[in-house]
Amino acid sequence: MSDPNKAAIEAEKEALNLKLPPIVHPPEDIGVDTPQQSKLLNYKRSKEQQKTINQLVIDGAKKNLDRTLDKRIPPLPEVDYPPTMTSEIKRKGFNYMFMKHCVKSSPIVPIQQEWLDNMLMLIPESLKEGKKREELLESLIDEVSSDFEKSMKRYLVQSVLVKPPVKWLEDEGGPLPESPLGLDYSNPWHYNYVQARNQIASDLHIVHPTMKILLDLGYTTFANIVLLDVTGIRAKGPIDCESLKTDLSIQAKKAEEKIMNTWYPQVISLFTKKESLEGIKPEKLDAFYSCVSTLMTNQLKDLLVRTVKAFVELFDSENQQRLPIFKMELTFDEDKMEFYPTFQDLEDVVLSVVERIAETLQNIQTVPSWLSGTSTPVNLDTELPEHVLQWALNTLKVAIHQNLQGARKHHETYVEKYNWLLDGIAVKVIQNFQAEDHTFDEYTEFIESFFSLASEIMLLPQWMHYPMVRLDCEDLKTGLTNKAKAFANILLNDIASKHRKENECICSEFEAIKDHALKVPETTEEMMDLISYVEKARTIGIQELALRIQESRRQMSYFLDNFLFPQEDLALNAAVLMWPRKISPVFNENDELIENAKHKRESELIAKRERLILEVEKESRRMEEFTEFAELERMQQYVTDVRQLQKRIQESEEAVQFINKEEELFKWELTKYPELDKLKVNIEPYQKFFNLVLKWQRTEKRWMDGGFLDLNGESMEADVEEFSREIFKTLKFFQMKQKKELQEKRKAARKRSLIEEKPEEEPKDNPTIIMCSTVMEQIKVFKEYIPTVSILCNPGMRARHWKQMSEIVGYDLTPDSGTTLRKILKLNLTPYLEKFEVISAGASKEFSLEKAMNNMIGTWDDIAFHISLYRDTGVCILSSVDEIQAILDDQIIKTQTMRGSPFIKPFEKEIKAWEDRLIRIQETIDEWLKVQAQWLYLEPIFCSEDIMQQMPEEGRQFQTVDRHWRDIMKFCAKDPKVLAATSLTGLLEKLQNCNELLDKIMKGLNAYLEKKRLFFPRFFFLSNDEMLEILSETKDPLRVQPHLKKCFEGIAKLEFLPNLDIKAMYSSEGERVELIELISTSIARGAVEKWLIQVEDLMLRSIHDVIAAARLAYPESPRRDWVREWPGQVVLCVSQMFWTSETQEVISSGTEGLKKYYTELQNQLNDIVELVRGKLSKQIRITLGALVTIDVHARDVVMDMIETGVSHDTDFQWLAQLRYYWEYENARVRIINCDVKYAYEYLGNSPRLVITPLTDRCYRTLAFQIFLC
Repeated sequence: MSDPNKAAIEAEKEALNLKLPPIVHPPEDIGVDTPQQSKLLNYKRSKEQQKTINQLVIDGAKKNLDRTLDKRIPPLPEVDYPPTMTSEIKRKGFNYMFMKHCVKSSPIVPIQQEWLDNMLMLIPESLKEGKKREELLESLIDEVSSDFEKSMKRYLVQSVLVKPPVKWLEDEGGPLPESPLGLDYSNPWHYNYVQARNQIASDLHIVHPTMKILLDLGYTTFANIVLLDVTGIRAKGPIDCESLKTDLSIQAKKAEEKIMNTWYPQVISLFTKKESLEGIKPEKLDAFYSCVSTLMTNQLKDLLVRTVKAFVELFDSENQQRLPIFKMELTFDEDKMEFYPTFQDLEDVVLSVVERIAETLQNIQTVPSWLSGTSTPVNLDTELPEHVLQWALNTLKVAIHQNLQGARKHHETYVEKYNWLLDGIAVKVIQNFQAEDHTFDEYTEFIESFFSLASEIMLLPQWMHYPMVRLDCEDLKTGLTNKAKAFANILLNDIASKHRKENECICSEFEAIKDHALKVPETTEEMMDLISYVEKARTIGIQELALRIQESRRQMSYFLDNFLFPQEDLALNAAVLMWPRKISPVFNENDELIENAKHKRESELIAKRERLILEVEKESRRMEEFTEFAELERMQQYVTDVRQLQKRIQESEEAVQFINKEEELFKWELTKYPELDKLKVNIEPYQKFFNLVLKWQRTEKRWMDGGFLDLNGESMEADVEEFSREIFKTLKFFQMKQKKELQEKRKAARKRSLIEEKPEEEPKDNPTIIMCSTVMEQIKVFKEYIPTVSILCNPGMRARHWKQMSEIVGYDLTPDSGTTLRKILKLNLTPYLEKFEVISAGASKEFSLEKAMNNMIGTWDDIAFHISLYRDTGVCILSSVDEIQAILDDQIIKTQTMRGSPFIKPFEKEIKAWEDRLIRIQETIDEWLKVQAQWLYLEPIFCSEDIMQQMPEEGRQFQTVDRHWRDIMKFCAKDPKVLAATSLTGLLEKLQNCNELLDKIMKGLNAYLEKKRLFFPRFFFLSNDEMLEILSETKDPLRVQPHLKKCFEGIAKLEFLPNLDIKAMYSSEGERVELIELISTSIARGAVEKWLIQVEDLMLRSIHDVIAAARLAYPESPRRDWVREWPGQVVLCVSQMFWTSETQEVISSGTEGLKKYYTELQNQLNDIVELVRGKLSKQIRITLGALVTIDVHARDVVMDMIETGVSHDTDFQWLAQLRYYWEYENARVRIINCDVKYAYEYLGNSPRLVITPLTDRCYRTLAFQIFLC
């Protein structure tokens, strides 16, 4: 072969070799899961296709070459190809086209059905109508799916390959990615491929022949078996759940032993042969055994999974022919209806079988562990996968729940119908029934309802059969039946008890009738009552009892059928039925008793009347004797006789009352005794007279012979006057009586002397009148001694006064214990009485002053300070001292008046000392109260550690005052009497010193508060007490809350976070406005005024920001929605801004523009009114109420401008309105030529009533004042 031919052949081979794709050597990090490696793995399948295609191309090229050589065709002249056909560019282009074809041939995931459904939902319904609707939709779906596949392939090519810069390559349909996303396959990669294939052949042990034998052995052993035989469980009939668990556990254990005795020895025998490890390198032995363990594990796990699935399928509710039948009972225990076993117990048993399956085959050694015989064996990982276990448990729970629905519903039927017997409702019904008043028939009807219920329960079926349960209801039926009967017995016992009480009551009433009827009456009244009682008992009483016995007999007949009477009740029932027969002899015996008693009482009454007449005659004769009494010396005997006669008259009156009462009972005519009434009237004057004379005699004796110093002239004179008046009245009475008797005698004498007249005899003096006259004379004589007694028996007489009198008469007159009035009268001191009277008068004056002073001193013995504990300080304070101060003022005035009297000289020192003491007590109490008032004010303040730290000097001074105050009050509490409490040495001076210290403390406190007010001027709105309450608890910012309203007009409270940071503010109406920043109260370190300044600043800034945001939101949303989204103040402000700007724009349009704008305002107002009529929250309703007021005013202003013809924004009618502007990111308010900045003070959400012309004037006036300030 010539050289040119050889060269041509080599060139063609070179060209054919260039068509093969270059081999890319694997990078060093080939084992790392990089994004590029992930993309390479996605084309694993295409590698084999590429290899086949390359091989076919090479083989075809060689055959063509050999065929050419065999023909020995002379070589053609060398063609001069363009450089692009033989260059590197050509090779890169062919290589890219080949790789592109391979990439496109890779499978593409089709478009998801969910995406197609979403696309179809976007097609309007009107386009889905028509006869060819389905064909059209199908063609559209095919078109979309085709486009999706093309796009994905195109993207796949662009993301995997880098297109070389070859011009003749076709366009890809779009620009290439900005940065290369694919790999460059321009370099050879065949070596990498061969290396990977050899490594897989070396490490892939699964294709080893031993593995095939092991796999066949496992398949032969486990293919058709499971650990548990669950096919014949239902055929066994109803079983206990525990029995099922035990049986299946035994089966699992036996199956495990069988596997360990058959399969496992075969596996061990397989690997004890030498040929089992043929071809396994020593370094790969561990990997090989690991593969063996994995294969064994998979076989065992598959067996466990199949066993679990078979057990789970056993409970499939759709195939009830295989379901086991469990024994269950509905039990009645402790008044509860429950299942035994419970659903949870049944579920736990079934689930425990799955867990028992999972515990099977867990101790099988690996082959290397068994072969090596190590002391610590290594077991296969045959644990059941968690997802399988959870699936089985969850599936079984659902299946058990479904299969138990029938039993559950049957239980619910019992609960629905009969649970009221157990849950207390029946008890309450019975208790309410018993509490009410019901008849016997209502009781029996209620009892029969329970007996009927018991019968109904007993008729219910005992056995209930369900797919998985045979339910035994006998225990529950028995329990519910007994419960119903128990309630019936409660009611039976109740009415039996009432029946027993009724029978006892009937018997007791019969016994009472018997006892009363046979009781012998002691008096006539008792006899008459007995007659009336027996008469009533014979008629009404016996009839009522007979009806009650009849009702009792009816009730007995019911009880005999439903109730077992005890022996005592049977006896009681018999006694009730026998009483109507036993009562008749009692009434007959009563008739005889009454007849005998009546005869006896009548005889006794007649005898009593006769005895009374004799007694009255005796008393009349005794009364006539009183007219003859005339001896004053026997006055004591006269008084005794009168009293005895009065007693006899009283007894006679009582006898008359008794006799009249008896006569009335016997229905006789009442006997009258006028002589007795006359005696009662006539004896009274004698009784008074004799008692008066006796009293006078005894008093005169006491005065004349008693102690002289015990006499009192004033009382003596009053008593003598009283005696004189009484004796005089008695004298007049007896004289008138004598005169009247004399006249009656004369009239009687004239009637008797019809024939001749005899001269009248002079009447004799009545002894009683003579005694009256004698006593009158005695009293008149005694009256002359009274002046002497009044002068000498003055209580104010002292030794000095008796000495003066003794000097006047010339001998000692000083009385002693033996001095009497009678002795004094014998001294004949009448000539000296005038001089004695002067001395006595002076003594009286001195005595009255002394007595007044002693009374004042004695008053303070019972006066004490009222003290009470002050809060929880343990310190007492004074209370209610007004009365003490009033007494002090009164006694000081009295003392000063007494000191000016000329009779005070004998005890002038005493009265002066008392005056000084009263004045000191008054000063002490004044200072005391002053200290107490300031201590009460300052004590809570200086109890605060914050105040003590900020005012250390005043704190030390207050501690001094507090120590003194506690000592003083401690002393006062021991003896709170005023004189004792104020007697403490140096008390007044100590209190004055305390007051001086307290004045200094108050000055320092006021200066401290003034400093705080200057720092935060809004504190000027608070009182001192309110400020101190805030400053005393600076660690608790919440103490500021009650006082915020005074500092900030619109802020009622602040919203504090748990860490006491401030987040928002609330108005009094509850409107919330969030602050633009959080305020940390902890940073202020207790300085309340610092974070309050922050509150003020953030309030202004927050309102500013909210107004700015609301202004921007106004044009973006409908006005009726906008007004409900912003705070009330902001709504009013921004609404006014837009009203101002819009009005100013339309003014230049003249009247027509204003009219159109008026219509627009009216529409806006109507929208707001419509909102107000709907359902709104309280806050929005307040906001809209104020907005309506302002909108009405704005509309009226526009109407006024229309009427006045405003055409320019400089017209006064427009300038005079309150206008709001937004300029330079701030709100400004203008009226006429005033221009002020909006203050941004939060005003809350307050309502507005009306805006009148007077309101506009106020706006102008106030704006001018603010503008000029």
